[in-house]
Amino acid sequence: MENISFLNPYFFWLFLLLPLIIFWEVFSHKRKQAKLKLPTIKKINQKTIRVYLRPILFILRFIALSLLIISLARPQVSEVSIKSKTNKGIDIVMAIDVSSSMLAQDLKPNRLSALKRVASEFIDDRISDRIGLVVYAGESYTMTPITNDKNIIKNSLSEISFKGVIEDGTAIGMGLATAVNRLKDSRAKSKVIILLTDGVNNSGFIDPKIASELALEYKIKTYTIGLGSNGMARAPIGILPNGNFQYGMTKVEIDEKLLKSISSVTGGQYFRATDNEKLAQIYSSINRLEKTEIEEIKYTNFEEKYRPLVIIVLTLIVSEFLLRNTLFRSFI
Repeated sequence: MENISFLNPYFFWLFLLLPLIIFWEVFSHKRKQAKLKLPTIKKINQKTIRVYLRPILFILRFIALSLLIISLARPQVSEVSIKSKTNKGIDIVMAIDVSSSMLAQDLKPNRLSALKRVASEFIDDRISDRIGLVVYAGESYTMTPITNDKNIIKNSLSEISFKGVIEDGTAIGMGLATAVNRLKDSRAKSKVIILLTDGVNNSGFIDPKIASELALEYKIKTYTIGLGSNGMARAPIGILPNGNFQYGMTKVEIDEKLLKSISSVTGGQYFRATDNEKLAQIYSSINRLEKTEIEEIKYTNFEEKYRPLVIIVLTLIVSEFLLRNTLFRSFI
């Protein structure tokens, strides 16, 4: 029987007495037998079937005593149910650079596609948290307000692409400020921004340092990620007459000093992702750093199992008493 336990297991020590009881029964068996010796009448001493069945009395008593010891040990079956309660929820906004340089192919198949795949896995891991999406290039806007509906977030993430819907460029300050605006009124115990860019701040009318001070004021921790390999990368360098991008080798320029400053001011960390594997490791690290506190409340229900044993014990005792005083009465 699964999950069985005993409330008073020390009663099992009584089983050590059972061998003594068996020994005493065997030793005193002959003394309990009444014999009548008549040399001239041989059939008087012949044993009947009741003589052979007489040990049943001791067997019944022995089983009853064994079951009584088990009953005294109080067998119980436990059933554990667990209820989870979130004590500390986290609101997270991912601010994603969608400038044309995010189509660079130093990550496979390109930076933006690699980011979307890793970010989707990150969203799946944040079961108890609310997440929002902000995208920015030359300007910024909120793509998804913070929500706990993971399907909405992932669908919005999958739709992110560079289509020239917003002005090209890299407005890091505006992207960060928009993310702060999404979180400033949040009542969550912890507020986090994950800001990713592959360039330098060259657009927008909000200074990144001012945006980072706003994040600090609202107690919003910011993790910054610089995305791009070291050296040169194949990236868009122009637009062909048919509207497609013309690719060429360009120097990877990331303002790491600025990104380190933003993360340092707000209490976060700066990471550099130079390939797909490194990017996945960074999101995994952030996932470990920002833990949601979940309290597990365990409820244990105990079902007593000694009652059926007591009924069996009483049945055996009564049976032994009736047999002793009826069928085996003349032998006792």
